[in-house]
Amino acid sequence: MNNPANTQISETLKGYAAHPQGHGRFPGVVVMMEAYGITGHIRGVCERLAKAGFVALAPDIFHGEVISYTDVDTVMAKIPTLRDEPILQEISQSLDWLAAHRNVESKRLGIIGFCMGGRLAFLANCRFSGRLNAAVGYYGGGIAPQGPDRFGRTPPIGEAHKMQAPILLGYGAEDQGIPPTEHARIVETLSVAKKRYSLAVYPGAGHAFLCEERANYAPQAAEHAWREMIAFLQANLAID
Repeated sequence: MNNPANTQISETLKGYAAHPQGHGRFPGVVVMMEAYGITGHIRGVCERLAKAGFVALAPDIFHGEVISYTDVDTVMAKIPTLRDEPILQEISQSLDWLAAHRNVESKRLGIIGFCMGGRLAFLANCRFSGRLNAAVGYYGGGIAPQGPDRFGRTPPIGEAHKMQAPILLGYGAEDQGIPPTEHARIVETLSVAKKRYSLAVYPGAGHAFLCEERANYAPQAAEHAWREMIAFLQANLAID
């Protein structure tokens, strides 16, 4: 598949951007993709956010590679090759792009992510606490496993004390890969650290329930999640 990116974020990074109609300044949101690349679903997320009044930017951290949702073996081989620090640099470049955009209110920036991107949104909220006003992560695995996760990555829950922006986390009740015990570790850690957070569990939904291109898509749960996501972003990224 040809690279679906439509925007040059930096010299080395492209991405997909969607803009609200009309003039003025809008909040900006970085959209972190699943482990499949800038798919139609991720482009659709950006477009839907734009219709809700946000400038949405999905950095292409796979640099042109798009993996089929049916090719799980390739994804499982890809994830261990990814390193947090280079991706965090690309998230920083994405925040820079949004902050410099003439139609973005530079002090009203957020980040959302799905699956792999949900974990990255959580980590970014720890590392870029002074630059973000809101963070959202849906079915982000590897945030608070017991010990290193199955890909050998360090869980970002250990940096939760650095957070300043409120975070919304959402999980499918039928997601076997992220059990309630992991939800509990997140809740305990964020509560002890006195952070502002919301954690929602959606009955009848499994992993990736928001993705209309995957078999686990759960329309009713997805609509609930979208409404809550938009309300959360509007509340925390509102321009005075």
